[in-house]
Amino acid sequence: MPKKKVLLVVGLGNPGDVYVTTRHNAGFIVLDEVAEAFSISIEKRKFDALFGRGLIKGSEVILAKPMAFMNLSGIPIQKILNYFKIPFEDMLVIHDDIDLAFGRLQIKKNGGHGGHKGLKSIIETVGSSNFVRLRIGIGRSEENIGVANYVLGQFNSNEKKFLDRITKRSRDAVVATVCKSAKEAMNIFNDKKLTSLI
Repeated sequence: MPKKKVLLVVGLGNPGDVYVTTRHNAGFIVLDEVAEAFSISIEKRKFDALFGRGLIKGSEVILAKPMAFMNLSGIPIQKILNYFKIPFEDMLVIHDDIDLAFGRLQIKKNGGHGGHKGLKSIIETVGSSNFVRLRIGIGRSEENIGVANYVLGQFNSNEKKFLDRITKRSRDAVVATVCKSAKEAMNIFNDKKLTSLI
């Protein structure tokens, strides 16, 4: 009997209370939503990460949050992949994206890092970009502030009105990717009209 496939689902963010509700922690926020929905505890601490193992509608997954800072995300992820013998092709990475309008989602396989330091670290560490990503649009600042200050800033009052809906839709995108396929999930969630919530 072939070994059952285990998928690694990673949320990107920065550790520490000061970053919990920042735009750059969208990956952590969504991963927590997935964990809660399927009663998966992400409390094991090893490999400089928090992780937990469980089932999403019968599909076995490991949910992980690197506890290194964003630009070092690749190192804990590589350790988890190695330990559980998971090919990087069986990984889904959830991250914020300033190149997508706020509220839009996009599932993507392969490609560059687009300047995202977490993705850059993963690609450089595992030596490949051939994994699936769930991009969560946070848009660009309409004010004259730098990118770093913007992504590390808190969601504004208007954005917070939509955050719960975006988080739940992102959770559904994760479920579709894990339980169906990235291609099927793309057909559902990559439509601009469907994924814009504002």
